[in-house]
Amino acid sequence: MGQKVLVVDDEKLIVKGIKFSLEQDQMEVDCAYDGEEAVECARNKEYDIILLDLMLPKLDGYEVCQQIREFSDVPIIMLTAKGDDMDKILGLEYGADDYITKPFNILEVKARIKAIVRRNSKHNKKEEKPHTLEKGDLKLDIDSRRLFINDIEVNLTAKEFDLLEILVLNPNKVYSREVLLNTVWGYDYPGDARTVDVHVRRLREKIEANPGEPRYVHTKWGVGYFFRG
Repeated sequence: MGQKVLVVDDEKLIVKGIKFSLEQDQMEVDCAYDGEEAVECARNKEYDIILLDLMLPKLDGYEVCQQIREFSDVPIIMLTAKGDDMDKILGLEYGADDYITKPFNILEVKARIKAIVRRNSKHNKKEEKPHTLEKGDLKLDIDSRRLFINDIEVNLTAKEFDLLEILVLNPNKVYSREVLLNTVWGYDYPGDARTVDVHVRRLREKIEANPGEPRYVHTKWGVGYFFRG
């Protein structure tokens, strides 16, 4: 069986079309039609990816994303009918990994899913990396993709972990926002460097005692970001 996908949208014809198309590629597809059902599905089953519409009954896409992030780092692609950049940035703020604007081409959706799953599987196969990384109060378990601060687990999204892992593995090396975007999201990602800024800000809020004066993830003004252990 291929990847397990949860499709969340209250427009049943859209869900039916996405489900049919993904199943043609041997993906296993579950469907949810409101926000509460989506959270329940994500809690009861492990998925490789979630396609999540922004406008939903009961809980909107932001709320769904936020609740799922409390217990899972499953990759989430937000589907939005709006072209407003603020919607995309808000989706990233609430924990989405990516976004696609409606109306979309189903081939683009498939390509995004495969790219995310491929990158995740590559991370899991790189055994030349150390199994754990310890820097200051931080401990990264590379195999299980978990972060601990003072032995207390901190829940990171897939993209937040990817960013932190790259920076921690290469301390004091300054990465431009464009390099981080291409490395973590891929060269075919249509977003811009603000995506990186949003994720770095979220990461700092989780790992820094004072995000305004970071101890670990620093900004090199006009260049990019670097890690100082």
